[in-house]
Order: sequence, then structure tokens, then C-alpha cells
Amino acid sequence: MAVVEFGLILPLLLLLVFGMVEFSIALYDKAVITNASREAARAGVMYKVPQLTPAQITTVAQNYASTYLITFGTAAPVSVAVDQSSGTTTGQPLKVTLTYTYSGVGLGTIVTQLVGAIPISAVTTMNYE
Repeated sequence: MAVVEFGLILPLLLLLVFGMVEFSIALYDKAVITNASREAARAGVMYKVPQLTPAQITTVAQNYASTYLITFGTAAPVSVAVDQSSGTTTGQPLKVTLTYTYSGVGLGTIVTQLVGAIPISAVTTMNYE
């Protein structure tokens, strides 16, 4: 009798455990994308001669993301948008936006096929020093 009960409960228990792991990885990747946008914005607004170009700021964000994202070898590219439209003088804002598509691992791939990929984005705005 105990074996039958175990057989009935095991799939539900495994689904719950793997769902928690999948959700945790997604939250971790969200934190990495947020930190990457902060690192890139901070690097861009630091007083430096010459100032970093948008391409260099993008490289900072992509390097951070590629180092820390959990992707299990199937990484979607991180798109970076750098907005310096207000200028690059002291007190003007620099806006860095990162977008990443989380495709999931294990259960996440099944969910992705059902509802589509999960976009993760972060925006950081800092003023030039």
C-alpha cells in the first residue's frame, strides 16, 4: 500500500521540486541582469578621460552577464541599449537597458513551449559625475 501511495505522490513531488529550482534560476538570472545594467551604468558615468563610448558600456554589460548568467550552455544574447540623449556632461542622466530572454531548463523548456519565452529586463539610470 505504501508503494502505491509513493507512486502516486512522487510525480507531484518531483514537479514541485523541479519547479522551485527552475523559478530560483529565473530569479537569479533576473538579479544578474539587474546587476549587469548597474555595472554598465556605473562604468559609463564615472569621471574618466576619455569617457566610455556606448559600445564600451555595452561591452561592460555583456561581459558581466555572460560571466554570471546560468544558461546551461544555451544562452540567449543579452541586448543592451545605452541612452545618452541628454548629453554626457556632469549631472546629465545615462540610461542603460538590458533585455534577456529566459528559456528555462528542464521544466522551463516545457513551459516555454506552452507560453513562450520569458523576457527579463532591467533599466538603470545614473547621472554623470
